[in-house]
Amino acid sequence: MSTHEITPNRSALLELKRKIKMTQGGHNVLKMKRDGLIIEFFNTLEKAREMRAGVSSDYESAINKVAIARAVEGDISVKSAAYALKADHDVKVGSTNIMGMKVPKVEASGSIHTTITQKGYGVISTSAYIEEASVAFEKLLESIIRAAEVETTMKKLLDEIEKTKRRVNALEFKIIPGLKEAERFVRFSLEEMERENVTRLKHQKKKSEAAD
Repeated sequence: MSTHEITPNRSALLELKRKIKMTQGGHNVLKMKRDGLIIEFFNTLEKAREMRAGVSSDYESAINKVAIARAVEGDISVKSAAYALKADHDVKVGSTNIMGMKVPKVEASGSIHTTITQKGYGVISTSAYIEEASVAFEKLLESIIRAAEVETTMKKLLDEIEKTKRRVNALEFKIIPGLKEAERFVRFSLEEMERENVTRLKHQKKKSEAAD
């Protein structure tokens, strides 16, 4: 706030005190929010690390299972089983609330894991190797969906932390110092006016006494 825009009077001083108190309160709330978001971010980061490890492990397991199925049953049998699959999973993206901030909630529309009869291929004609590969890929899909939610939440938290930090810094290093500087200016101006009034009254008193 520029001191040139302020008329130094009692009401301006009271208004500045009110603004400083309100702004400092908002600054404290934002600092608590920032700290809470940082804690939540590191908790989510730990989950993300676990999810990444899980996705990597599930991917390796699924690839190994399908490789065994291809080696035992042949490519044609594995591809036939894959083409016969009836499962069609839709992914729904909703939202949930963390400290007043909306973060995505990702989930499949139905159960990812299906029974042999729901898969579409023949129970008798399909070996256990193909079924194991199918189950492994279902587990991988589930891990990917969970990881997508955590990774997106982590990015949203990081963006919100940066935005909150900018607001905290603006209040701490620009707005609040500006208001305090304006308060000092008004207070100093009022004190100067008070001293001038006292000096003028003394001068008038002396003139009055001299006239008597």
